[in-house]
Amino acid sequence: MSSADFSLHGNVAVITLNNPPVKGLGHALRTGIMSGLEAASGNDAVKAVVIIGSAKAFSGGADIREFNTPLSSAAPTLREIVAVLDGMQKPVVAAIGGFAMGGGLELALACHYRVALPRAQLALPEVKLGILPGGGGTQRLPRLIPVPEALQMMTSGDPVPSEKGKALGLVDDMVDGDLLAGAVAYANHLVAEGKGPRRIRDMNARLDNAAQFFEQARAETAKASRGYPAPLEIVSCVEAAVSRPFDEGVKFERERFDFLVNSTESKALRHMFFAERQTTKIPDVPEDTPIRPIQRAAILGAGTMGGGIAMAFANAGIPVTLIDTTPEALDRGLATIRKNYAN
Repeated sequence: MSSADFSLHGNVAVITLNNPPVKGLGHALRTGIMSGLEAASGNDAVKAVVIIGSAKAFSGGADIREFNTPLSSAAPTLREIVAVLDGMQKPVVAAIGGFAMGGGLELALACHYRVALPRAQLALPEVKLGILPGGGGTQRLPRLIPVPEALQMMTSGDPVPSEKGKALGLVDDMVDGDLLAGAVAYANHLVAEGKGPRRIRDMNARLDNAAQFFEQARAETAKASRGYPAPLEIVSCVEAAVSRPFDEGVKFERERFDFLVNSTESKALRHMFFAERQTTKIPDVPEDTPIRPIQRAAILGAGTMGGGIAMAFANAGIPVTLIDTTPEALDRGLATIRKNYAN
């Protein structure tokens, strides 16, 4: 079953996320995380907690297989897990390998410390589905890293590498070598130094000339995202992180999330998200069907269609030979291809 494994490494409890392939935060996994946190909290021998996925993935966020089903909102929700993390009296370390996306990064932000492998990718890409981070991300990220950087991450949805995350303050330490061993060592170091929980909710989002900044941010965002309401709603949530107490900001975030998730634009973007993934599946062809290796390709006809197909093969790294009936036709086709690549 997709769940979370609980183990003890000396005085450090380790909760391992187990929901392949991307550690999506499905109901079974959320239940396992909650059980692990309760077990760690109730064990006096446990002095610190590590939450880890694998070297390839911390968590990709919500489990898309549960979208539009009752399981997506069944307890414990991510928001309930985040609330428990806020109340933990023992330091919790998120160990990030591969990527932490969406709700996965929000889970890491609710932890008290974060360590990561080199080149791990960190992102809040909800805007690409027409929504905004709904697990406290719009309130925590601006309290942890510079507000302009936080706003850019959320309105673009683009990932940042862990090295940049370390420079911004999103990542506390980088791990060379084994992620689990490095995270447990970091947790033990926190205990040895007497460092307890460090909650982002207790920090302040600092920004000089806030009114001027958000006025400009709204103007630029409105121009860049015409027709898409989510980016502007994210600007408002980040402004709430700067101007309101944490709990008020989280409440505002939830209101704006509920508004967006029911919007036509978000429904359309989510439909497209699933439709694009459906195109990778061929009906009646099992996923374990052997794939014939393609070493070379040849295209008969160097016209518009033939040239486009040739470019598709070349772009995929497959050597391709283009054939036509006359040298002149072949030269015209190659000239068009050269022009397309030059453009």
